[in-house]
Amino acid sequence: MQSLLASANGTAPPRFRIGDLEVDVGKAEVTRGGENIALPKLSFDLLCALVNAAPAIVTNDELLERVWPGLQVSPESVAQRVKLLRSALGDDSQQPRYILGVRGRGYRLIPMVEKIAEPKLPGGDATHPPVNAPNATIPDEPTAQSLTPKSSNGRPRRVVTVAAVLIAVGAAVRAGWHSWSSSHNAVQPSTVAMVDKSIAVLPFADMSEKKDQEYFGDGMAEEIIDLLVQSPGLKVIGRTSSFQFKGKSEDLRSIAKLLGVAYVLEGSVRKSGDRLRVTAQLVDSRNGTPRWSQTYDRAFNDILKLQDEIATKVVRLVEADAFFSEVVSRKTWRSPEAYTAYLQGQYALDRIDQPGLEQAVSDFRRALDLDPAFADAAAALANAYQLLGAYALMAPAEAFEKGRLAAQLAIQLDPRQQVAHEVLGNIHITYDWDWPAAEREFKLGAAAAAPQGAALPPNPLLSLTMGRWDDALEGTNASIAWDPLNPEGYYFLGLVQLCRGRFPEAEAALRRTVELSPAFAFGHYDLALVSLARNEPAKALMEFSKDPSEPARLVGSALANFKLGNKRESDAALAQMIKSYAGYSPSGIATVYAFRGESDEAFKWLERAYMQKDALLYAMNFRTEFNGLHDDPRYKAFLKKMNLPE
Repeated sequence: MQSLLASANGTAPPRFRIGDLEVDVGKAEVTRGGENIALPKLSFDLLCALVNAAPAIVTNDELLERVWPGLQVSPESVAQRVKLLRSALGDDSQQPRYILGVRGRGYRLIPMVEKIAEPKLPGGDATHPPVNAPNATIPDEPTAQSLTPKSSNGRPRRVVTVAAVLIAVGAAVRAGWHSWSSSHNAVQPSTVAMVDKSIAVLPFADMSEKKDQEYFGDGMAEEIIDLLVQSPGLKVIGRTSSFQFKGKSEDLRSIAKLLGVAYVLEGSVRKSGDRLRVTAQLVDSRNGTPRWSQTYDRAFNDILKLQDEIATKVVRLVEADAFFSEVVSRKTWRSPEAYTAYLQGQYALDRIDQPGLEQAVSDFRRALDLDPAFADAAAALANAYQLLGAYALMAPAEAFEKGRLAAQLAIQLDPRQQVAHEVLGNIHITYDWDWPAAEREFKLGAAAAAPQGAALPPNPLLSLTMGRWDDALEGTNASIAWDPLNPEGYYFLGLVQLCRGRFPEAEAALRRTVELSPAFAFGHYDLALVSLARNEPAKALMEFSKDPSEPARLVGSALANFKLGNKRESDAALAQMIKSYAGYSPSGIATVYAFRGESDEAFKWLERAYMQKDALLYAMNFRTEFNGLHDDPRYKAFLKKMNLPE
């Protein structure tokens, strides 16, 4: 494990904390509560490989190379060794606490990995930065000087939203959130009603010889989705839901039934040099017959025109409306290499881990170097930076300011750049606490993304922050209608209904969240809050224990045990929270004190959260755990300091 040992910079081998485990690399020991856990060498090496990569996924091939270097070992050995390691740690593959298996990809650690005995913050509380915290210098930002504006006509390019990250995870549990990847292990929801003029676009299959063009197939499907949503008469299923079926063998009619669509568009891509072959097929799910199919052989430079042709053909076949044929031609780019780098960056961004986000930054910056007027690349760069800040994989001040600069550049290049406006809105909420500015940016982004003549639903994140429950419900329902298999939409719905006191509806929505994504951080936590609201603390304690995020489990244990009258257990969980997460999430500690009615300590930690710009602090006005502080004059004063409504 040379790369892990190298992280000690020539000093003694490092020690790490993984939840309630301590790993001593030098002694090859794992302990829990001072008691040694006996691990065979291969199991310890496997654990070290996961630690070294945390929070990223380690593929089976990578584990074979790192744990059994130079040996011919079958892939089944990885699964067997993971099973043995889980057994030794007391882990459960069905309700994992330490090791998450991501179907078809590999394994990753769920708890945050922390170095032990790091420097202290002023005031004496230890912090534990992640083992893989970046320290490389990011190149200077691109500037807008001497750039020629180039329009993208407001196409609704996706944003990998951090709304639920900001609400539930903040900067404390960056290793515990993988709703995008883990949702592929999900329990499928019940079917939804079919709409006649509706379509789902599946990822285009990679038919290249080397199977190295998956990023291109994903990009092709996503671009077509972005075009189709411009037609007001056509319901288009969102990317997260459509991409749930990537690489799976489900029958198209079954997929359509789950998504409630009348049509499914599928296809394949094969890129060789500057030539491109694309096949596309539109299937009528009601009878399973192909409505249209076509194969295109084109120069790569014609890809945008080709995407337009496919989207226009689909709209005309579905007979959604005639408006689409009159859409203004989209932007072009100066460099095919820039567009390729951009698609590769979007593919890396989907991983939502540190290596993926850093690779995305590199790819988007390369795209801008090749084409300085590429507004979409600038907006995507802003999105990558905001995610690095939200996960605390980069210092928040650096990440959010770099994200702000890139977003401002994108808007200068194209004032209707939807992603850039949404990134700025998120930064205004989580970092600036500037609610009017956030509302302005979200409205600009929604206007850029909406089909002509469509109503603009309120942004649910901002509506929750400002206490506008009805608006939040409207925005959340619109999100679920657009992307019915996205666990984030149901998570929002659960929060809204919890705030409204609609406990059965809140429970149903949050259960759907964890069904769709068992590893959705804070999904079980908020589901447990519903039980606490119903005065069912024993049931809540059990639900809290299922959450993949250690901070969520610690806070939840403190809350439920206090409600059960187990003060000693509540104190122990709170002490561990302070020991491990004071430097990352003081608002989480304030949560416990507020719930327990210890107002002085609650406000002490809220002030600390304010000074540290805790990324979760803005949510305090709709977190039910703080209800006990509402009558305290200091609470109203604190809200006023943050410009939040009483």
